[in-house]
Amino acid sequence: MTYCLALRLHDGLVFLADTRTNAGVDNVSTYRKQHVYRPTPDRVFVLESAGNLATTQEVLDRIERDLAGNAAESLATVEHLFEAALYVGRLSRDVAAEHRAALAASGADGTATFILGGRVGDGAADIFLVYPEGNYIRASDERPFLQIGEAKYGKFMLELAVEAGVDLVSAVKIALGSMMSTARANVSVGPPYDVAVLGADAGTDLQEFRVEPDSPLLERLREVWERNMLAAVTELPPIFEGDVKRID
Repeated sequence: MTYCLALRLHDGLVFLADTRTNAGVDNVSTYRKQHVYRPTPDRVFVLESAGNLATTQEVLDRIERDLAGNAAESLATVEHLFEAALYVGRLSRDVAAEHRAALAASGADGTATFILGGRVGDGAADIFLVYPEGNYIRASDERPFLQIGEAKYGKFMLELAVEAGVDLVSAVKIALGSMMSTARANVSVGPPYDVAVLGADAGTDLQEFRVEPDSPLLERLREVWERNMLAAVTELPPIFEGDVKRID
C-alpha cells in the first residue's frame, strides 16, 4: 500500500510520500514514489504515484524517454499544468491497457493513480489527481489537498491545515502528522518519507527533503502528538444520565 498527499496553500505547495511497497513480518521493501522533473528552466513538476508498481515504473520510463527523445509531447513541451496531467494520464492508461489481458488472467489490477503538481511558466502553482482512466481533478478552494493510496487515516490532519491557513513549515509538520497517523494504523505505509515544497513566489525553486526512519523529527512529532492527545482525552466532557438511552 501507499500514502501520498499534496496541499495547495496560500504560501505554496507541499508534497509528501512514503516509500514502503511491501510489508509483513519478514517482507519490507521501499521504492521512491515521489519524482521531481525540471525539464526546462521555466517549469518544475512533482509526480507522486500509487497503485501497480510495474505500471508506475513504465510510466516513469516513458516520461524519461519522451524527454530524452525530444518528443512532440512531453513535460518539456506542455504549455499548461493541466496539459501535463492529461499527458501523464494518457501514458498511464496506455500502459495499463497494454498489459490488461495478462494481468486480468492472474487476477491482478494493473492500474495506477498519480498526483501531479508544480508550475509551468508564469502559471499558478497547482496540484491535480490523475485517475487510471486518464482524466483528472484539480484540488478545490474548499478542499485544497489531494491524497492517493491509504488516505482515510490522515485526512483529518489535512483538513486542520486547510482550516488554519498555515504557513509552509507548519503545513509540512501537519502533513508528517497525517503520514505518521496513517503509518501507525497501517503497517503497509512507512518511512523513509519524501517531502517537496514549492513556495507561491519561488518560481521553480523546489526544495526537497528525505525524512529517514530514525529522524529525531519523527520522534519529536510523535511525542508531542501523543502527549496532547492524552491531554485532550482528560478534557473530554462527562457523560450524564440523560445523554444516552439504556438498551434493556
